[in-house]
Amino acid sequence: MYGTVDLCSQRSESDSDRLIHEHTGKLRLCDLLDISATLTEAAGAVVDDSFTRCFKSLPPDPWNWNIYLFPLWCLGVITRYLILFPARLLIVAVGWIVFVSCYPVVHFLFKGHPKLRRKLESRLLQLFCGFFVASWTGVIKYHGPRPSKRPGLVFVANHTSMIDFFILEQMTVFAGIMQKHNGWVGFLQGTILESVGSILFNRSEAKDREIVAKRLKEHVYGTGNNPLLIFPEGTCVNNQYSVMFKKGAFEIGCTVCPIAIKYNKIFSDPFWNSRKHSFSVHLFHLMTSWAVVCDVYFLEPQKPKAGETPIEFAERVRDMICARAGLKKVDWDGFLKHSRPSPKLLESKQRRFAESLLLRLREN
Repeated sequence: MYGTVDLCSQRSESDSDRLIHEHTGKLRLCDLLDISATLTEAAGAVVDDSFTRCFKSLPPDPWNWNIYLFPLWCLGVITRYLILFPARLLIVAVGWIVFVSCYPVVHFLFKGHPKLRRKLESRLLQLFCGFFVASWTGVIKYHGPRPSKRPGLVFVANHTSMIDFFILEQMTVFAGIMQKHNGWVGFLQGTILESVGSILFNRSEAKDREIVAKRLKEHVYGTGNNPLLIFPEGTCVNNQYSVMFKKGAFEIGCTVCPIAIKYNKIFSDPFWNSRKHSFSVHLFHLMTSWAVVCDVYFLEPQKPKAGETPIEFAERVRDMICARAGLKKVDWDGFLKHSRPSPKLLESKQRRFAESLLLRLREN
């Protein structure tokens, strides 16, 4: 019904286009600059970017869109920022005062009694984390048996924010493996968390990775240590997706205890995008929300099967966590979030585009 349309013939020819056409008799500028394949590939990457979706916060649906609801929305803003936030700030201040007053006393007074000192320090850390959870009006439900302290266990969980650690720590004292931070978070890591056996590292340092691998095994099989908690995704994900698990916790041959953490985003969005906000700003957002509602599921411990590789073991545990927390699996390395595209990748794309242009020139 419709005839074939030559798009090139419909366009007005520029001077350069006309010159090229007259010189060759065949080649037009629109033919030379035909980058439809490259544009198609780029558009496909933008449309189906499952990696970027893992680290995006979904904006809440607006509900103050008419004259009846807008006054209620304003009342909510006033309540959250002028009533709840000052009260929650007071809770955090009291927690800091209690902790800073008691911790040095316990740490130095009971120096000759390491077991008692460790126990009291652990209780203070639990209390401190409890103050923080209360400052968000945390409504936390724990499902399943309480974590055991026997040797040979590693606890792994999906990771949405640093508040995951506070939520788990207020119930059971864990030693964690975590990225080093600056500011007051780094102070807590270097003093208090190391006292409960936490292992700190810098993901950009290769030496740190070797040290962590060695200390991890020593901690897991040592006696009297706090349970070890690992977030094998290695970065914060938005609690809708799950990126690949690092295999470190799954290649030491111990029993792995999965923990699934699922947040209810009706009252707040707990996802921490560390590239946009500091942790202090993230806490401010939580403290000015209505509440942090969360379910924590302690799942059945898993042992590696005969002939199962660490990667296969990690994927099996990830399947369990995703099924329980309702997360979508994506096969991306979460560390790419902290990296720019490889120069080799960019160079290869540029080379392919240049070769396609040269091929068209040779053909014409």
